[in-house]
Amino acid sequence: MRVPRTFAFVDLSGFTNYTAAFGDDAAGRILSAFRAIARDVASERGVRIAKWLGDGCMIVAMNQTDCVAFSMELEARATEVCAPLSLRVGIATGHALLFEGDDYIGSAVNMAARLCDVAGPCEVLIPSMQLERLPAGVHANPHGALELRGFPGAIEVFELSGQPDDSDKRDTSELWTRAPFGI
Repeated sequence: MRVPRTFAFVDLSGFTNYTAAFGDDAAGRILSAFRAIARDVASERGVRIAKWLGDGCMIVAMNQTDCVAFSMELEARATEVCAPLSLRVGIATGHALLFEGDDYIGSAVNMAARLCDVAGPCEVLIPSMQLERLPAGVHANPHGALELRGFPGAIEVFELSGQPDDSDKRDTSELWTRAPFGI
Protein backbone atom coordinates (compact mmCIF):
# COMPACT_ATOMS: atom_id res chain seq x y z
CA MET A 1 0.00 0.00 0.00
CA ARG A 2 1.32 3.45 -0.97
CA VAL A 3 0.81 6.16 1.65
CA PRO A 4 1.61 9.89 1.75
CA ARG A 5 4.14 10.65 4.49
CA THR A 6 6.96 12.99 5.42
CA PHE A 7 10.26 11.38 6.35
CA ALA A 8 13.24 12.74 8.23
CA PHE A 9 16.62 11.19 8.73
CA VAL A 10 18.56 12.51 11.70
CA ASP A 11 22.26 11.91 12.36
CA LEU A 12 24.63 12.91 15.16
CA SER A 13 27.41 14.56 13.18
CA GLY A 14 30.91 13.57 14.33
CA PHE A 15 29.81 10.57 16.42
CA THR A 16 32.44 8.17 15.02
CA ASN A 17 35.31 10.57 15.72
CA TYR A 18 33.91 11.35 19.17
CA THR A 19 33.77 7.64 19.99
CA ALA A 20 37.39 7.19 18.84
CA ALA A 21 38.57 10.17 20.92
CA PHE A 22 36.55 9.68 24.12
CA GLY A 23 35.63 5.99 24.14
CA ASP A 24 32.52 3.86 24.00
CA ASP A 25 31.20 4.86 27.44
CA ALA A 26 31.22 8.59 26.68
CA ALA A 27 29.67 7.96 23.26
CA GLY A 28 27.02 5.76 24.87
CA ARG A 29 26.07 8.54 27.29
CA ILE A 30 25.59 11.04 24.47
CA LEU A 31 23.64 8.53 22.40
CA SER A 32 21.40 7.72 25.36
CA ALA A 33 20.71 11.43 25.94
CA PHE A 34 20.01 11.95 22.21
CA ARG A 35 17.53 9.07 22.11
CA ALA A 36 15.73 10.29 25.25
CA ILE A 37 15.32 13.76 23.76
CA ALA A 38 14.17 12.30 20.42
CA ARG A 39 11.50 10.21 22.17
CA ASP A 40 10.25 13.22 24.14
CA VAL A 41 10.08 15.53 21.14
CA ALA A 42 8.47 12.85 18.95
CA SER A 43 5.65 12.33 21.43
CA GLU A 44 5.14 16.09 21.80
CA ARG A 45 5.12 16.72 18.04
CA GLY A 46 3.07 13.69 16.95
CA VAL A 47 5.68 11.91 14.84
CA ARG A 48 6.91 8.33 15.00
CA ILE A 49 10.47 7.13 15.32
CA ALA A 50 10.34 4.41 12.69
CA LYS A 51 13.77 3.03 13.51
CA TRP A 52 17.03 3.79 15.26
CA LEU A 53 20.05 3.90 12.96
CA GLY A 54 23.05 3.71 15.27
CA ASP A 55 23.76 7.38 16.00
CA GLY A 56 20.61 8.54 14.23
CA CYS A 57 17.02 7.73 13.47
CA MET A 58 14.35 7.67 10.79
CA ILE A 59 11.19 9.67 11.49
CA VAL A 60 7.79 9.22 9.86
CA ALA A 61 5.09 11.88 10.06
CA MET A 62 1.56 12.13 8.72
CA ASN A 63 2.21 15.73 7.71
CA GLN A 64 5.19 17.89 6.90
CA THR A 65 4.51 20.57 9.50
CA ASP A 66 4.82 18.09 12.38
CA CYS A 67 8.01 16.62 10.92
CA VAL A 68 9.60 20.05 10.46
CA ALA A 69 8.60 21.12 13.98
CA PHE A 70 10.06 17.89 15.38
CA SER A 71 13.32 18.34 13.47
CA MET A 72 13.82 21.96 14.48
CA GLU A 73 12.99 21.37 18.14
CA LEU A 74 15.17 18.26 18.32
CA GLU A 75 18.08 20.15 16.75
CA ALA A 76 17.73 22.97 19.30
CA ARG A 77 17.42 20.69 22.33
CA ALA A 78 20.25 18.39 21.23
CA THR A 79 22.62 21.35 20.84
CA GLU A 80 23.01 21.56 24.62
CA VAL A 81 22.74 17.91 25.59
CA CYS A 82 24.81 16.35 22.80
CA ALA A 83 27.64 18.91 22.68
CA PRO A 84 30.22 18.84 21.18
CA LEU A 85 28.25 16.87 18.59
CA SER A 86 25.51 18.42 16.46
CA LEU A 87 22.63 17.12 14.41
CA ARG A 88 22.13 17.08 10.68
CA VAL A 89 18.70 16.39 9.22
CA GLY A 90 17.19 15.64 5.82
CA ILE A 91 13.43 15.89 5.24
CA ALA A 92 11.35 14.80 2.23
CA THR A 93 7.64 14.35 1.54
CA GLY A 94 5.90 12.01 -0.86
CA HIS A 95 4.18 8.68 -1.33
CA ALA A 96 5.98 5.59 -0.12
CA LEU A 97 5.24 1.91 -0.10
CA LEU A 98 4.40 0.65 3.37
CA PHE A 99 6.45 -2.53 3.31
CA GLU A 100 5.66 -5.50 5.58
CA GLY A 101 3.70 -3.23 7.91
CA ASP A 102 6.59 -1.39 9.51
CA ASP A 103 9.02 -0.12 6.88
CA TYR A 104 8.82 2.33 4.00
CA ILE A 105 10.24 2.18 0.49
CA GLY A 106 10.22 5.03 -1.99
CA SER A 107 11.78 8.12 -3.45
CA ALA A 108 10.83 10.37 -0.51
CA VAL A 109 12.54 7.99 1.94
CA ASN A 110 15.68 7.89 -0.21
CA MET A 111 15.72 11.65 -0.69
CA ALA A 112 15.45 12.34 3.05
CA ALA A 113 18.35 9.95 3.67
CA ARG A 114 20.51 11.55 0.95
CA LEU A 115 19.77 15.06 2.21
CA CYS A 116 20.85 14.00 5.70
CA ASP A 117 24.06 12.59 4.20
CA VAL A 118 24.98 15.93 2.58
CA ALA A 119 23.75 18.22 5.38
CA GLY A 120 26.39 19.92 7.45
CA PRO A 121 26.38 20.16 11.23
CA CYS A 122 23.24 21.94 12.50
CA GLU A 123 21.64 21.91 9.04
CA VAL A 124 18.06 20.85 8.35
CA LEU A 125 17.56 20.43 4.59
CA ILE A 126 14.36 20.01 2.54
CA PRO A 127 13.83 19.99 -1.25
CA SER A 128 12.35 23.29 -2.42
CA MET A 129 9.88 21.49 -4.73
CA GLN A 130 8.40 19.62 -1.75
CA LEU A 131 8.06 22.48 0.70
CA GLU A 132 4.39 22.71 1.66
CA ARG A 133 3.79 24.74 4.82
CA LEU A 134 6.15 25.61 7.63
CA PRO A 135 5.23 25.82 11.29
CA ALA A 136 5.06 29.32 12.74
CA GLY A 137 8.57 30.46 13.70
CA VAL A 138 10.40 28.36 11.08
CA HIS A 139 11.87 29.89 7.92
CA ALA A 140 13.19 28.42 4.66
CA ASN A 141 16.40 29.87 3.23
CA PRO A 142 17.78 28.93 -0.20
CA HIS A 143 20.68 26.52 0.17
CA GLY A 144 21.33 25.98 -3.53
CA ALA A 145 21.26 22.98 -5.83
CA LEU A 146 22.70 19.67 -4.65
CA GLU A 147 23.59 16.50 -6.50
CA LEU A 148 22.11 13.60 -4.56
CA ARG A 149 23.28 10.06 -5.19
CA GLY A 150 20.57 8.09 -6.97
CA PHE A 151 18.68 11.16 -8.22
CA PRO A 152 19.10 12.56 -11.74
CA GLY A 153 20.13 16.19 -11.92
CA ALA A 154 20.57 18.75 -9.20
CA ILE A 155 17.87 19.26 -6.58
CA GLU A 156 17.13 22.78 -5.31
CA VAL A 157 17.21 22.71 -1.52
CA PHE A 158 16.17 24.98 1.34
CA GLU A 159 17.84 25.11 4.73
CA LEU A 160 15.37 25.53 7.57
CA SER A 161 16.02 27.86 10.49
CA GLY A 162 14.18 29.23 13.51
CA GLN A 163 12.12 27.62 16.25
CA PRO A 164 8.56 26.32 15.93
CA ASP A 165 6.11 27.85 18.37
CA ASP A 166 4.65 25.62 21.04
CA SER A 167 1.01 25.93 19.95
CA ASP A 168 1.13 22.64 18.02
CA LYS A 169 2.72 20.60 20.81
CA ARG A 170 0.74 17.74 22.22
CA ASP A 171 0.34 17.74 25.99
CA THR A 172 1.63 14.30 26.91
CA SER A 173 2.39 15.06 30.57
CA GLU A 174 -1.08 14.11 31.80
CA LEU A 175 -2.08 11.29 29.43
CA TRP A 176 -2.88 8.82 32.17
CA THR A 177 -5.24 11.21 33.94
CA ARG A 178 -7.51 11.58 30.90
CA ALA A 179 -10.40 9.36 29.82
CA PRO A 180 -10.53 6.43 29.49
CA PHE A 181 -7.70 6.05 32.01
CA GLY A 182 -8.40 8.73 34.58
CA ILE A 183 -11.23 10.07 36.61
